[in-house]
Amino acid sequence: MTPELTALALAALLQIGQLALYSVAGQAQAGTGAALKPRDEPIELTGKAGRIKRAMDNHFEGLILFAIAVLVLAMADKSGPVTILCSWLYLAARVLYIPAYIFGWVPWRSLIWLVGLAATVMLLLTALTWQG
Repeated sequence: MTPELTALALAALLQIGQLALYSVAGQAQAGTGAALKPRDEPIELTGKAGRIKRAMDNHFEGLILFAIAVLVLAMADKSGPVTILCSWLYLAARVLYIPAYIFGWVPWRSLIWLVGLAATVMLLLTALTWQG
């Protein structure tokens, strides 16, 4: 497995961890009854639980683009120092983004998010332009 695919697998596990964190925080705030009933009406979480949810949703969005980039690289057999670095930068940014969002680290949250996005864009551009 390439380092980029390893980073993708770890990013997926990170998403599962965020889902578990959200489930615990959401249930603590809304109660078990709300968690067990159908979601005909959305449950609005506030404070830390709401921030955990938004951080998780943000990772879902970023993970789609990162997965596309890594899979394109893997299918094209284009792995190298730049793509490896960008993959690990993405993963590190996503790990740091969770506490940055939950605890409101301003402006660091936005800068951390930007590092993850820039790493993904670099992966995509490298996949399109690398003659390797």
